[in-house]
Amino acid sequence: MSSDVAPLPAWVRAVRASSRAFGVFAAGLILLSIGVVCHMVFVRAVLGLSSIWQTEFVTFSLVAATFLGAPYILLTHGHVSVDVVPLMVATPARRRLHLLGGVVTLAFCGLFLYASVPWWWEAYQSGQTTPSIWRARMWIATLAVPVGLALLCLQLLVDIWMVQSHRALPFNLSAQDRL
Repeated sequence: MSSDVAPLPAWVRAVRASSRAFGVFAAGLILLSIGVVCHMVFVRAVLGLSSIWQTEFVTFSLVAATFLGAPYILLTHGHVSVDVVPLMVATPARRRLHLLGGVVTLAFCGLFLYASVPWWWEAYQSGQTTPSIWRARMWIATLAVPVGLALLCLQLLVDIWMVQSHRALPFNLSAQDRL
């Protein structure tokens, strides 16, 4: 990899910026969930009142944080991976292995995205709400699934493109990384 590499295309920069923004948003949802759990404990233990919305809010927020934060995790290579096979082969084979893994992952996420859009749309069109007294609108709670998966698919495409265009190392491993 040389230092005279052309700037990244706008679509790559946009996907990476979106992944970072959604990563920050996901972290915010986790922090907000912690605050809501503390509020729920205070309301129930100290005030002796029942909680109404807190459990559902925390559940939906943590699911949203998982899906919306996944592209950021892929961007930063923060996911758990087993590098035994990539460490046993040379860089050209790593590129092919990375491409194969990326295509399989993209197919899985694409199918999951394809299935999640009608699920969200049905919740939106029918006006579904949770059965609790809070009656949260389900389309809001389920929107994070197709949005997060769509961005994850785009981030997977960026990841594949970066490795195949020799702008990133496959599996983030240098040629000197060996078993």
